[in-house]
Amino acid sequence: SDHMENIYGYLMKYTNLVTGWQYRFFVLNNDAGLLEYFVNEQSRHLKPRGTLQLAGAVISPSDEDSHTFTVNAASGEQYKLRATDAKERQHWVSRLQICTQHHTEAIGKNNPPLKSRSFSLASQGSANSPGVQRRPSQNAVSFFNVGHHRLPTGKRVPIMQPDHLVDVREMMSQAEGQQRDLIRSIECLPVSGHLTSLDQDLLMLKATSMATMNCLNDCFHILQLQHASQQKGSLPTGTTISWLEPKISLANHFKNGAAQNFPAEINKPASVREEQSIAEPCQLTREPEEVNPDEELEDICDDKEDDLGAVEEQRSVILHLLSQLKLGMDLTRVVLPTFILEKRSLLEMYADFMSHPDLFIAITNGTTPEERMIRFVEYYLTSFHEGRKGAIAKKPYNPIIGETFHCSWRMLKSDVATDAGSNFSAHTPSEQVTLSKDMEGQTDLDYYTVKFVAEQVSHHPPVSGFYAECVERKMCVNAHVWTKSKFLGMSIGVTMVGEGLLSLLEHGEEYTFSLPCAYARSILTVPWVELGGKVNINCAKTGYSASINFHTKPFYGGKLHRVTGEVKQNTTNTVVCRVQGEWNSVLEFTYSNGETKYVDLTKLSVTRKRVRPLEKQGPFESRRLWQHVTESLRDGDIDKATEHKRALEERQRNEERLRAETETPWCTKYFLKEGDGWVYHKPLWKTVSAVQTQQTDTN
Repeated sequence: SDHMENIYGYLMKYTNLVTGWQYRFFVLNNDAGLLEYFVNEQSRHLKPRGTLQLAGAVISPSDEDSHTFTVNAASGEQYKLRATDAKERQHWVSRLQICTQHHTEAIGKNNPPLKSRSFSLASQGSANSPGVQRRPSQNAVSFFNVGHHRLPTGKRVPIMQPDHLVDVREMMSQAEGQQRDLIRSIECLPVSGHLTSLDQDLLMLKATSMATMNCLNDCFHILQLQHASQQKGSLPTGTTISWLEPKISLANHFKNGAAQNFPAEINKPASVREEQSIAEPCQLTREPEEVNPDEELEDICDDKEDDLGAVEEQRSVILHLLSQLKLGMDLTRVVLPTFILEKRSLLEMYADFMSHPDLFIAITNGTTPEERMIRFVEYYLTSFHEGRKGAIAKKPYNPIIGETFHCSWRMLKSDVATDAGSNFSAHTPSEQVTLSKDMEGQTDLDYYTVKFVAEQVSHHPPVSGFYAECVERKMCVNAHVWTKSKFLGMSIGVTMVGEGLLSLLEHGEEYTFSLPCAYARSILTVPWVELGGKVNINCAKTGYSASINFHTKPFYGGKLHRVTGEVKQNTTNTVVCRVQGEWNSVLEFTYSNGETKYVDLTKLSVTRKRVRPLEKQGPFESRRLWQHVTESLRDGDIDKATEHKRALEERQRNEERLRAETETPWCTKYFLKEGDGWVYHKPLWKTVSAVQTQQTDTN
């Protein structure tokens, strides 16, 4: 390759907490596939201080700044390096990635897959290998009595008929049982002693056996698809095929609302059988449903995630999971253990960002474009604190495709700031309860209502759409978010790809905005959430914009959860407001007239959302859909929660598979695809525009 040149130069290398960063002279040896470093350029003719094999390595630009990157070798060794600027970093990263890819592919070509043979952990190294020294007379294969069978060789196997598929399914079931026995035997070993459950070779054996079974299941499914495609169109109505999951009638395959019946399994709880089945057709109509806010009741659910609970007890499981992940690995399709879950869906988490509806409505009350932009920034920065449930970082449920969440908020008109001098409300929790009770006797004219709806519009990639509106104030917000999660070593990063649009119809203004990245840090100890990245808010009509930086904690010192930002007029480049502080604590707003305002988010009043009771919710509404998982987590029954969660995931996979086989596209319920985004089917700007057009025609 033209780019396979040897490059060299000085980079800073992080050594340890004591020594810190040091300049070292690095050489990329493309021919040998090595990254070497020396104390300085003059010592280049001497033996290198360190060498990394690049075959199988992962080169990862760091998200903490534009200069740092890491080289993670297949051996587990890691170099954390820093270039002088972003351009130099890109030069090194691109050349390292080219070299890594070249040598990784060369190893694959020179080492074809081995034929079926006996496998022994002891045979993986020499007699002096650490594995053999630890247990010279015993290996994992002899300990667990694992057997391998050679498949008969001969002519190419013809396409299997249904009876052959049944035989294969039976053999695979036996293999799955043996694999479960193997895993159980490993996990029953003591955590200390001669042979432990955390032995590196045994962890690798667990991961390999699991990956093998997953691969076999994928191959089996390909055979099923192959057979089904041959028979497509020739089957009489009512004919069934034996799939990997329970039999499904082809005449009643899932078509965004058609009935689908799974045979009940006697050994499973009724609630699990309910999750694996599909509700009646009349309940699954894809027609948008108008939710009456009067049916919604004030939410009394308060699931704070301040207790480590099962996370503390299941640390070995987390260690095992981490052993199977690579730096930079996409976690979208990785099934994470149930005990790290929050007791709510991601769709409901988006709703909790709207927990200050008074500040949301107050945006349109600003008397000038400058004031409205500042109010939007104030609201935006106060929304993230309530979006997190407690100090412990846990993961919301991954929404099922077609899942929806509805809620609303009611706000007394007297509690919404109208002029620039109005301050943030800071009612205590007891005062907030009193306000809620006082509102019960009010008429519709005394309060504003903010309605919210969210829908999971795509499964791969996972995309959510959400929309909120206040009809009385002619304002609404529409957003779509694609959550991309990556493994970053001792943390998990989630990038929120997408865009939001706030429409103030009274002023004819539209504000576009993005969302910051989120990080779950210290996942082996006490996990906590950190926000990071730069977001922008723009209003093309008024020429005002805001730039907000969520700062991740630096490697040394520094504050947690720091945020800074400024609002400016683009035409004159004049800064009209600056903000600094912590997004989960105290924010300081400094205005162009010299005034300063402090907002303590821990004392800011929270308006409880209103949600329909479970019995009035549809089968795909978040709380009803996940109710058995949530109840089991509240009871501390992780096994039962896992069973219910698995049932939902299996059902989703079945439906997705059937739609692919029958080439049936998924139809969303509330959101429509427009370009690269998703827009609510009946946004307020269309409704208001239609009414104004009708009035004009009448006049």
